[in-house]
Amino acid sequence: MSTLVPAPTSPKLYEKTTLPNGVRVVTGPMTGVRSASLIFYYGVGSRYERPDVAGVSHFLEHMLFKGTERRPDPMLISQEVEGVGGVLNAATGRESTSYWCKVPSTHLAASFDVLADIVRNSVIDQGELDKERSVIFEEIRSINDAPEDLVHEVIDEVVWGDQAVGRAIAGSEETVGNVTRDGMIDYWRRNYGPDRLVVAAGGDVRHEEVVALTERYFGDLAPPAAPDEFDVAAPDPAQDGPRVRLVERDTEQAHLCLAMPALSYQTERRYVQSTIEAVLSSGMSSRLFQEIREKRGLVYSVYGYFRPYADVGQGVIYAGTDLERVEETIGAVVEELRKLRDEPVPEDELRRTKELRKGRLLMGLEDSRSVASWIGSQELTYGEIKTPEEVMEKIEAVTVDEVHALAQELFREDRLNLAVIGPYGDPQPFADLLRLP
Repeated sequence: MSTLVPAPTSPKLYEKTTLPNGVRVVTGPMTGVRSASLIFYYGVGSRYERPDVAGVSHFLEHMLFKGTERRPDPMLISQEVEGVGGVLNAATGRESTSYWCKVPSTHLAASFDVLADIVRNSVIDQGELDKERSVIFEEIRSINDAPEDLVHEVIDEVVWGDQAVGRAIAGSEETVGNVTRDGMIDYWRRNYGPDRLVVAAGGDVRHEEVVALTERYFGDLAPPAAPDEFDVAAPDPAQDGPRVRLVERDTEQAHLCLAMPALSYQTERRYVQSTIEAVLSSGMSSRLFQEIREKRGLVYSVYGYFRPYADVGQGVIYAGTDLERVEETIGAVVEELRKLRDEPVPEDELRRTKELRKGRLLMGLEDSRSVASWIGSQELTYGEIKTPEEVMEKIEAVTVDEVHALAQELFREDRLNLAVIGPYGDPQPFADLLRLP
């Protein structure tokens, strides 16, 4: 058996071991639970794709559930996990892809065998590929038919243009149609290498057992010859004023997203940025909910989020509103950004926001899957795992001045972007609303 290289960790809250080939294993044991959650994180996603086959990462994720040499029928894959009460699924993002299951902890080894089998030994049958291509076409069409979902993809395109970070994760019917079996297998073999794999387990688990399973199933995994890298993105230097894109539809409601470039996750200021997100949008006491829904009655749904990536980030505010009140709603959202830019957040509001964030962080880690996600995503993203206490210290350290300074940096009129879906044909009235005097 090969020698394992343990990494230094904080005292036993989480443990990490790196196999000689670079596969990382992280675990978060929990007391008082009977479940085990297992996640295989791969550091590759839609940003790594060539434009002509955009969507291949997501397509591959689907195909890895369609049969292996040992489990040729897709039903056998799901039955082995669901047959013991477990849950099995996967997700594709722009910079990562994950495969996960949650099972009674007595079935951890069996579920590990299932997940490892699909990510290493899937056959990518041509007939299944042709059938699943049609399924993905329907998925793409379903997003296009749902304006509350589509508007988020439109705003990504407005902010990032033809850069990979702005493309739809699922791709288009044209690009998905370009994906061949050989091309998918080549993409899979080149990008699912050991240095991009993090095996994360949380719940009723023992670190030594998870390491032994990882070595058994992935210890022989060799680095690929030429893995893909993501295309570095940047805000459009030519943008010197607000931009608007309308998608004209005969809808019952107007759906809009207002967005701007933001910080990447590589900076420590991400804690300040996530504090701004919480002030705007965390809970019914947040500014967007209170002002735009409760006080003005303009919307049923309004929320904001930041999406940080390795090199760039993006802030987005979504609202769905009455067709006749869309301009009033946009004006109200812009006014909330202006307030944050021009007026320091009161100390008492910042204190409440910090307590909300810390409380939700702790409550969100009561489930084995949440713990596996917490440790696995941090290891994949940052190469280290912070404890909840360490993150809470970062949250606590955010100051009024830091929030004010970053709001002034982010909320600039020349970086505002707006996407609206509804029965509108003239973008100028909307552009006129994107003013931060």
